[in-house]
Amino acid sequence: MKILQALPALYSGGVERGTTEFAADLVRHGHESFVVSSGGPLAERLTEQGSTHIQMPIHRKSPASFGQIRPMRNLIRELQPDIIHVRSRMPAWIVRLAWKGLPTQQRSAIVSTFHGMYSVNPYSAIMAKSDHVIAVSNCVRDYVLEHFQVPDQNLTVIQRGVDVDYFQPRELSHTWKERFFMQYPHLENKRILMMPGRISRWKGQLEFLEAMVEITRKEPDCHGIIVGGAEPGKDRFLEELQQKRATLELADKVTFLGQRDDMAELYLFADLVCHMSTKPEPFGRTVTEALSSGTPVAAFNRGGAAETLQACFRDGLVTPDNTQEFAKIALRLLNDGAPNINIPHRFRLQAQTESSLEVYASVLKHKMAAAGRKP
Repeated sequence: MKILQALPALYSGGVERGTTEFAADLVRHGHESFVVSSGGPLAERLTEQGSTHIQMPIHRKSPASFGQIRPMRNLIRELQPDIIHVRSRMPAWIVRLAWKGLPTQQRSAIVSTFHGMYSVNPYSAIMAKSDHVIAVSNCVRDYVLEHFQVPDQNLTVIQRGVDVDYFQPRELSHTWKERFFMQYPHLENKRILMMPGRISRWKGQLEFLEAMVEITRKEPDCHGIIVGGAEPGKDRFLEELQQKRATLELADKVTFLGQRDDMAELYLFADLVCHMSTKPEPFGRTVTEALSSGTPVAAFNRGGAAETLQACFRDGLVTPDNTQEFAKIALRLLNDGAPNINIPHRFRLQAQTESSLEVYASVLKHKMAAAGRKP
C-alpha cells in the first residue's frame, strides 16, 4: 500500500515520535510511506528510515492554513495514496477539503486517529468524518463514542505501540555516562527519579516537586530530574517551577534537564519514572517506554497511562492527585528490587502496525465494494 500520514509538525511529542516509528515500520513491511507536515527535527530521521517527507505549513490553527487546500489536492492527485491517515485537526480539515475537490475515482480512503480527548465542537468533529476512526486507548474510545457521531463499527482501539527492541534493558555505555556526569556531576551515585514530559501545568511537575519533598526527607540519596522542554508560551510556568523548587528547598535535590534526544539512555539511567498528569492522558507513551526499558513506573490511576500500568505493572498505580501516597509508593518501588514487568503484545509497535494495516485493508475493501470493484 501507499500511505500518506498528515500531522502538524515533527518535533519531539508522542504523536510525532509515534508517527516516525510507525512510518519506519511500514517501510520494513514493504509499504510506501509518505508524511506531510510543516517539518521539524524528526523529519531527517523519517527520511533516513525510508519514508518521504513533504513539507507543507499545515500546522497553524488559522484561516490562513486553508491556503494549503490546493497544494494538498495537488499532492493527493500526484501521489494517489491508498490511505491518507490524519493525526490532527487542522491537517484533517485541509485534507478533507482538498479531497472533496477531487473526482470520486481520485479520492483516497481517509483514516483518522484521536490522539486525545479533543474539545467537543465543529472544529474537532472533522476527526470523526473519516472512513474509519482509531482511538489510542479505551478511555479515548469511550470519549469519542459519547461526544462524536461515530458508529461503533467504524471505531477501533489501537494502543500506541513502542519499539520494545529499541528501549530494551541493557548496560549504559561508558561514553554516555562519562559525558552525562561531566555535565551533571552531582547526579553520580544518586538514586534517580525521572519526570519526563514537556513543561506544562497539567503534566504534573508541581506535584512531582511536592512528592520529592517527602521522598528526599526519608531517602536523602534520591534526586529528581525533570526532562522536557518549555514550548513557546510556557516559559513563565518553567520560571514558576524553578521558584517552587527554591521555596521547597529542593535546589540541590531536583535538576531540570530540558529537552533531550537521549531518552532511551535516560530511562535506563533512572531508578524510577514518574507520571503525574493532573488530567487523564489519552495514552501516556513515556509509561510504556520506561517499562520497556525495565524501569519501574509510578503513575496516577487515571486515563490511558493507568490502562498501561493496569496491564503491565500494577504495583505502580497511585490514587490520583495524592502526592503523599505517590511518595510512599515511589519509595517502596525504589527499595523493592527487580520489578515484575510484563508488556502485552498490544502495546508493542508490531501490534500497532499489524492492527493499523488491518484497518487500512478493511477500509479499502469496503471502498472498492462500494465502487463495484473486486478487492
